[in-house]
Amino acid sequence: MITSYEITLKRTYLEWGSYRYTNSRGVVYGEGYIPIPANVAYSNNIFNQNGTDGKDVFGENLFYCSSADGLYQGVIRAQGNQDNPRYAKQFSGDKDLKAIGNWFYQAEASVGDKIRVTWTSPTEIVIEKL
Repeated sequence: MITSYEITLKRTYLEWGSYRYTNSRGVVYGEGYIPIPANVAYSNNIFNQNGTDGKDVFGENLFYCSSADGLYQGVIRAQGNQDNPRYAKQFSGDKDLKAIGNWFYQAEASVGDKIRVTWTSPTEIVIEKL
């Protein structure tokens, strides 16, 4: 199991709802997500709902999450898919696509900043702007 990883923020992560390469839905300001590298998803068995047969399972597609700065606490959902359609490619707020975007805003995150994702237990994650 990989216990932590870091990503460098891109505009699309910070502005998911408005800076998109698809017209699958309308513009929604304030959405954000944290990508999950393929090796992390595969190693840690991080699934989307295809991988959990449509069920919500803590430690597989749902995780309790807090931020190191104390600005965020909630549940995040693993979504999207890697080359294998069972494995997730990003974390977003559970049933709230603006949750991570709000944390990015409060933490004053910008393009080029680094984010660390750390598992503190099989069901708990801490996110940190470095």
